[in-house]
Amino acid sequence: MLGAERSNATLSELAKMTAASQAERTVLEEEFNWLLKEEVHAVLKQLQDILKEASRRFSMPSPGLCEGQLKQENFILGSSTMDQVKGVLTLQGEALTQADINIKVAKSSQVMHFAFRDDKQWKLQQIQDARNHVNQALQLLSSRDESYTFKTGAEVNKLMDAVMLQLSRARNRLTTPASMTLPELAASGLVKMFTPPMPGDVMVNFYINLSKLCLTVYQLHVLQPNTTKNFKSAGSSVLHNPGAMFEYNNTKFEVSHVHKVECVVPWLNDTLVFFTISLQLCQQLKDKVGVAFKHSQLFKCLWFLIPRLHLFDQKYNNIVKYLNLK
Repeated sequence: MLGAERSNATLSELAKMTAASQAERTVLEEEFNWLLKEEVHAVLKQLQDILKEASRRFSMPSPGLCEGQLKQENFILGSSTMDQVKGVLTLQGEALTQADINIKVAKSSQVMHFAFRDDKQWKLQQIQDARNHVNQALQLLSSRDESYTFKTGAEVNKLMDAVMLQLSRARNRLTTPASMTLPELAASGLVKMFTPPMPGDVMVNFYINLSKLCLTVYQLHVLQPNTTKNFKSAGSSVLHNPGAMFEYNNTKFEVSHVHKVECVVPWLNDTLVFFTISLQLCQQLKDKVGVAFKHSQLFKCLWFLIPRLHLFDQKYNNIVKYLNLK
């Protein structure tokens, strides 16, 4: 009798639990479907708007000029400690179109003046690569417009991972200048862009570091073939120190002086902020999808287990009856 009462009470409780779990499951499925259908597309639209603004920063139009003409901006290089290097750089999108530089020679205090030849400009590969990665991220986002229906959370995560990869690469190109050996720098062709031609004992390098456009000037001296100095070729680096040695065209050199000057490019700072905001949005969407998916899976598991608890209870009652009969 007690077993029967217990069984009825259990069945009643199971029925309530089953009804409640079914209701919860329905609500969670509706919320998850709404997330996939509505909120995901709202975030994708927000990401597109931000990245379009970032992409626009790389190619600001010049006011008053014909369409397609990029804006030219002049930046004054911050003086180094000893005022050894001064200059003005002209940036147009990803291209350095002019560099007007004064370099004071360490030994004689003579000031040398150099400027880009009129037929030359230097492409800043870092900016070009960053812009390409932004555009690839935009293409990924535009491939899933509002008419597209996401079927699973995994599909959303896959898209977010692909977008985040492009954004991380774009940010890294601006925050991590390429390392170069001194022979690579000597062979880069930069010194050939100036008029008058730079002497053989001077090398320069331009690069982006975060939101700054940097110029490094290396003054060299030739190591004599019969020198007793231990020669050890320097490795790859963004910035080489005085004393670094290298060999180029069968001549050995040592860096005697290094001067680094820089200027802030405001729109580069804007793009880095846009990258950070976009990466945060991507991660937040992944987190929301992950939590919603876990909840829906949990209730699916409960929905699977509750009927089986009822079967277990029936088996328990049968065992009790059998033992009572004995």
